[in-house]
Formats: sequence, structure tokens, C-alpha cells
Amino acid sequence: MSSRLILKQLLSIALFWALLVLVSNTLWAQQTEQDLENIQQQIKKTQQQINEQLSIANELEEQLKQAEIKIAESVKALNQTQNRIKENTQQQATLKRQKQELEQKKAVQQDVLEKQIRSAFMTGNYDYAKMLLVQDNASKIERTLTYYQYLNKARQEQIDELQVVVQDLDATNQEIAQKVSELEDIKATQQTQKSKLDQQQQRRQTTLAKLRTSISSDAAKVEQLQLSERNLLQIIAQAQQKPETTTVTLTGLQREKGQLLKPTRGRMRSLFGKRRQGQLRWKGVVFNGIEGSPVKAIYNGKVLYADWLKGFGLVTVVDHGEGFMSLYGHNQALLKQAGDIVTTGENIALVGQSGGQPEPGLYFEIRHKGQAINPNQWLKR
Repeated sequence: MSSRLILKQLLSIALFWALLVLVSNTLWAQQTEQDLENIQQQIKKTQQQINEQLSIANELEEQLKQAEIKIAESVKALNQTQNRIKENTQQQATLKRQKQELEQKKAVQQDVLEKQIRSAFMTGNYDYAKMLLVQDNASKIERTLTYYQYLNKARQEQIDELQVVVQDLDATNQEIAQKVSELEDIKATQQTQKSKLDQQQQRRQTTLAKLRTSISSDAAKVEQLQLSERNLLQIIAQAQQKPETTTVTLTGLQREKGQLLKPTRGRMRSLFGKRRQGQLRWKGVVFNGIEGSPVKAIYNGKVLYADWLKGFGLVTVVDHGEGFMSLYGHNQALLKQAGDIVTTGENIALVGQSGGQPEPGLYFEIRHKGQAINPNQWLKR
């Protein structure tokens, strides 16, 4: 075989492989482009699903907000009614003690008056006109008149006092009857309020179940948590921009590190810094608690914010000065308003499960200049 023929064959083989590689590259490029397009469509579809979930969740969260605000109002009304019942019961107890004292006083006065009358009758002094007629001495007559005037005056005073006691006793009995009637009305109001609260809590549970179903993907949960964090920072920034209306000096928390009062009773779950969802981490801690138990201010300060907030439920934010703030979330009811001055240990809210929580508890944060710091290092152990 000539060298020319061999060269020709080699060129043919090289050309074949070149064409094969070219075709393969073209097909691979087309496949890669198709794969990329499929991935982009999948991303778009997933994002649409997330947006739809968040849209539905926003509507349900608004319903949840209204339900939890109404529950808070009902709880406060119920607490006020309970205080009225307590006050009424104490008033009845006081009135019954007064009644007992008046009855004892009445018995004593009746006994004294009875003895006076019996004494006068036994000595024959009941007819002092006759006694005057038998006297033959002017001085004796004068003494007898004075004696009888004294007796009559003392007896009349005793009678007057007895009448006052009887009148007071009648008035006390009437007041007791009125308080008993009022108590029955208050208890009827309490029962109505309890029924209303039960209905509101049932509606909340229904809304909460729908909300949990609507947010099925982790990505949607992450985005929702990030939105809650942004909302909180925005709310704090807006509140700080409002003009100062008080002259109270807030000294911050720096000197109180490790000595701050715990905001509520109950076991604290040390979640700060731990992974929460995706790459997000906990910014605070959670205290297990009994629904309706008090939430206390950890230190002196001014209420910066007190309202319902997405992701936190009914929340109170207290400004302690020098950039320090404390946050109390998922409350059942708020006892303070924005602008109120609070002192260490003062009740500011009631433990609850607002914000869509499955069980009662208090979510608690401490922030310094907007950044969350570990509460474990600041609260008294």
C-alpha cells in the first residue's frame, strides 16, 4: 500500500472523528440548554408556589391577628369581671361583719334599756308625779325632779341610740341584699364572657390549622421568618423616631448584666443561636408557662411598642435606654400601652400562645442597638 493511500485513509478517519465530536458537542449543548431551561422553569414554578403560599398565609395571619386581639380583649374583660367579683365578695364580708357588730350593739342597748325600765318599775319610780305629791319639802321636790329628769334623759338617749342602730342595721341588710344581687349579675356577665372567649379560641384554632397547612415548604417558612424579623426592626426604628414625651432617664442594662429579673416563671429553653429554619438561627429564648400567668418587666424602662406583630403575636417591646431593649412575645393579653413607664418586676402582659403558637409560652429577646444578644448572659440564674 502506498504512503499516499495510507495518508488518505488517516485523513478520512480523522475527519470522521472530528465530525462525530462536532455532532456530539452540538447535541450536548442542545441538551444542556434544555436542562437549563427546565431548571429555570422549575425555579420559577417553585417561586410561584412559595408566593401563593405566602399570599394565603398573609390572609390567614390577618384573620389570626383579629382573632387573637379579640381574645386579648375578652381575657382583659374577664379579668376585670373577676376583680369585680372579688371586690363584691370582700364588700359583702365587710358588711356582714358590720351587721354582726350592729346586732351585738343592739342587743346590749336593748338589755340596758330593759334594765332601766325594770328598775324604775320595781322601785315604784314609774309614777314620779305621785312621788312629787308626797314630798313636803321644797328641796326634796327639786332633787326628785332633777333625778327623774336625769333618768328620763338617759333613757331617751338610750332609746335614740337604739333607733340609730336599728336604722343602720336595716340599711346594712339592704346593702347586703343589693351586693348579692349585683354578684349574681356579675357572674352572669362572667359566664357570657367565658362562652364568648371559648368561641373566639375555637375560631383561632380553625384559622391556625389552615395557616399551618398553607405553609408547606421550608423555603416559605424561611421567607416568612425573615419577613417577621424585618417587620420587627422596622417597627422599632419607627417607634424610636417618635418625639420624646417623657423626662424619665433610662440608664440601660450594662450595669445589670447577670442580675436581670426573669420575665416569667417557668423553665427557660436556651435556644439562642441554635438553628431554627434553614440557615436562620434563634434570636431569643422561650419560657414554658401557664396561660394567663404574669409577664414582668426585667428592668425599668418605657414601653416602645405594644401590639400584634407578624411572627410574634401580641408583643411588648420595652426601651431601657443606651440602645438596650427587651421583647416579650406570644402574649395572651397586653397590660401596658406604648409610652407607659414600667418598673422592674411590674406586670406588663399575660403569658399566651398568640402568633400561631401551639402551646403557651413566652418568647423573650434582649437587643442592643438592634442586634440580638444572648439573654442567658443577662438574666439572673
